[in-house]
Amino acid sequence: MEQPVTVGRATRSSGEEPEALEALVGTSLTARVTLDEHGTVTGWNAGAERLLGYSAGQLTGRRAADLLAEPIPVRGGLPTLAGLPRWNGDVALRHRDGRTLTVRILAHHRPPGADAPAWLLVSALTGRQPSAGLDESLVSWSFAQSPCCAQAIYDTRLRLRRANADMERSTALTEEEMRGLRVSEISDSDAGRRAERSMARVLRTGEPEYEENYLRASGESHEHAWSVFMSALRDHEGTIQGVCLSAHDMTEQFWARKRLQLIAEAGRRIGSTLDVTRTAQELADVTVPALADFVGVDLLAALDDAPEPPPRAVPADGPLLLRRAALRSVTPGAPESVVAAGAVDSYPAGSVPFESLRTGRPTLHRVSDPAFAAWLARDPARAGRVRAFGIHSVMAVPLVARGTTLGVAFFVRHRNQETFRHDDVVLAGELAARAAVSIDNARRYTRERATAVTLQRSLLPQRLPRQAAVEVASRYLPAGGHAGVGGDWFDVIPLSGARVALVVGDVVGHGLVASATMGRLRTAVRTLADIDLPCDELLTHLDDLVARLNTEEESEDERRAAGSAETSGDVGATCLYAVYDPVTRRCCLAGAGHPVPAVISPEGTVDLLELPAAPPLGVGGLPYEATEVVLPEGSLLVLYTNGLIETPDRDLDTGLHRLREALARPAASLDALCDTVLADLLPQRPADDVALLIARTRALDTRQVATWAVPADPSAVAQTRKDVVAQLERWGLPDAVFVTELVVSELVTNAIRHAEPPVQLRLIHDTSLICEVSDGGSTAPHLRRARTYDEGGRGLLLVAQLTERWGTRQSATGKTIWAEQNLSLA
Repeated sequence: MEQPVTVGRATRSSGEEPEALEALVGTSLTARVTLDEHGTVTGWNAGAERLLGYSAGQLTGRRAADLLAEPIPVRGGLPTLAGLPRWNGDVALRHRDGRTLTVRILAHHRPPGADAPAWLLVSALTGRQPSAGLDESLVSWSFAQSPCCAQAIYDTRLRLRRANADMERSTALTEEEMRGLRVSEISDSDAGRRAERSMARVLRTGEPEYEENYLRASGESHEHAWSVFMSALRDHEGTIQGVCLSAHDMTEQFWARKRLQLIAEAGRRIGSTLDVTRTAQELADVTVPALADFVGVDLLAALDDAPEPPPRAVPADGPLLLRRAALRSVTPGAPESVVAAGAVDSYPAGSVPFESLRTGRPTLHRVSDPAFAAWLARDPARAGRVRAFGIHSVMAVPLVARGTTLGVAFFVRHRNQETFRHDDVVLAGELAARAAVSIDNARRYTRERATAVTLQRSLLPQRLPRQAAVEVASRYLPAGGHAGVGGDWFDVIPLSGARVALVVGDVVGHGLVASATMGRLRTAVRTLADIDLPCDELLTHLDDLVARLNTEEESEDERRAAGSAETSGDVGATCLYAVYDPVTRRCCLAGAGHPVPAVISPEGTVDLLELPAAPPLGVGGLPYEATEVVLPEGSLLVLYTNGLIETPDRDLDTGLHRLREALARPAASLDALCDTVLADLLPQRPADDVALLIARTRALDTRQVATWAVPADPSAVAQTRKDVVAQLERWGLPDAVFVTELVVSELVTNAIRHAEPPVQLRLIHDTSLICEVSDGGSTAPHLRRARTYDEGGRGLLLVAQLTERWGTRQSATGKTIWAEQNLSLA
């Protein structure tokens, strides 16, 4: 998108013709000459003609060395630059009338292959520049109007002589009102006196001084952090004639540092034990007085006796029962609290904790807020405490861990006169989230069987993610009897380019060790899938992980054996990983000692896919190989674990035969088919865990995909943007034009500038809008935060901010960078 460029009082578009820019900046005030690699003149402007008297027609095609009045070291007719991209210096040139001119030249060398002349030589026609008086005015205006920092100039008696606009704003005094005063007189504070002592040292030593000050700007309630630089001002003879004081407002950076320190302290102190009450108290201790004057941590009373939190933590119409688990105050004894530690209080609908837990979001209230005032009106005791202590702002932050609501934390200020702000809400939410995880860990530790059940449920997908590639149904059945929690798992992982990964795995054994190992492997698969590794390469990395787990188990077994404890044995697992692409309808599969998948065609034919033989994870010795098949739209891909087909009274071949028979039966839905398969193949109490995943493939219409080959030329970016805009209009997505233009421009430009051809752009329109740019380069980009004065480095940050997700994936011929937009937000 073109940005307006303001010049004087006129505003013009940056997309105007180059002639308009030349007229604006006066290119004839610069002599500009272009040369090829052999030193032959290829360009000669009016400024060069004005300097040396030769017209463009007279010089174009001639050797530039012919203009030299004195010989200089040359190579190919140009100064020897030792490979440098730029050179500057004085050169004696011959004027057309015979005079010799000494000209200062700045020469730029373009890299080979650039679509431009090899050399650009420029020289300013200084005799035609504006008068020196304008320079003086520009310097004066720069000082007075600089938005970078507050500046003031003091003489050798440390009396103020000049102050810019930012200094006037920070002191709420005009330059005239401050003129002749010392720093300590302008700011009657310790910071002002320290600054004056530093300025005196600058006058004495001539060395610059630096310090950080903390004080309130006039008219503001909170302190600012100032980074103050003081340096000597010298005349042409080097004599110190004054001191310049520059103050940068570093308040945001200062408080960000304080917040990070508090988060680090919380990470060290919260969760030191597996005790619920102690963990809650650690949250209160860390945040008082660093964040609040009073903190109360309340947990759901329903947690007292229930092994698991109730499905509805907050009753629809109240009241909400909370038990005070911990409190801390800047006032000894915490007299602000209406509820004592360990007591249960009832909160009606509309109260602050009720609404915070109902919405699941932190809330910030001032005492004057209508909702807060209405709650206090129904609770005279609490209203009396608020008035007595002068409480002015309150935060209520839900305690939620692993999707489970545990309670709420109150943060109150009364002694600290600064009200809570949005940054405080974010910080409190981060601290509460850390504490909630520790509280939940402690709660789970105290209920061993509930821990096992909760662990099993948390490690499997609670709900399958939304994606456009397949329709999915799944089932998981734990082993019956006393086998305990097992290690079977399945997963559906949305990938870039509208693709989806389907995973089924089985960890050998049962119990908490098997479940924990399953969780580690499932997390590893999701992490590896997120970086778009090929199927076979992903299993290779997973195999390495299992091998490392076995090494850890061997070390642990040695320690247990020394104490005559039972050893746990090696870690073993099988896995099947498949990636389906709805654009090409291709499915890539790779297995590691896992039962082969079944495919049901749209006509109802059931086949078992033959995959290359491969050992289970952790065994090693053979490589993993991938198989690729094309699945017609509407095909069913069936993934399962061996507990479905192998039982103590049935061999593998019989189990596969019965599976094919069950899959061949008509079913009203995928869920009905899952139920049919489980009912036909399993007893009521299976001896092993069973995971079943059935996916019906979808295919994107060709009208939903647009692809362009982009020339490796920066000028092609503009046409590419036009093509994208036209395509979005055909798709009826006018609201997505702005963001998509920016994303396409950034990604295509990066590919052209920093990668290798061929460059291809692809747009995929489904439930989301996906932009993919592929190139022949193998180097992946990295998101970084540009510093204040950096000229680049913000492109990918802009893409990340404007899109829902972005990433990169490698291919056999290069890489693809993609970005996905949520069309519901466009």
